[in-house]
Amino acid sequence: MTSNDCLRVGQQAPDFTATAVIDQEFKEVTLSQYRGKYVVLFFYPLDFTFVCPTEITAFSDKYSEFSSKNTEVLGVSVDSQFSHLAWIQTPRNEGGIGDIAYPLVADLKKEISTAYNVLDDNEGVALRGLFIIDKEGVIMHSTVNNLPVGRNVDETLRVLQAFQYVQNNPDEVCPANWTPGEKTMKPDPVGSKEYFSSI
Repeated sequence: MTSNDCLRVGQQAPDFTATAVIDQEFKEVTLSQYRGKYVVLFFYPLDFTFVCPTEITAFSDKYSEFSSKNTEVLGVSVDSQFSHLAWIQTPRNEGGIGDIAYPLVADLKKEISTAYNVLDDNEGVALRGLFIIDKEGVIMHSTVNNLPVGRNVDETLRVLQAFQYVQNNPDEVCPANWTPGEKTMKPDPVGSKEYFSSI
């Protein structure tokens, strides 16, 4: 078992430097350049496939909501930056994704997906891993789906907001299905009784 097999919430997110496609240009990005912001880092298997574009465009369509919450979105696959660019330059109605609002990172050497323990060695592609990383670079949330099933972008946004809320209100916790504006609870016997008696 390698140390990567033990990557879990509460740990520093592994930093990386890689080429990304941003606004149809190649730019070098590092995870650490986003310190001070939250990051939604998600992995997907391959460009020019079937479930992947639904996720990538859904994140792009909601990008302004993430951005307004001091959050950057980064998509990563084992494709090259050239493949990413070709996919972006292909319209959605022709099997591409069109222009998207956030960087697509190239992980051709599979180093990032290995560091985040989402590489499917048999298929040679990344599983659908998703990580919410806080302003200090700490992993607050992670999920990994097997290849056939896409993720829920609205749920990612909800979980992000819940972590932002409790980090700004450290004496409170968010119950199941919490959304912004709903009641939270104090994590002690009295506070929890107050919560349960109010619902």
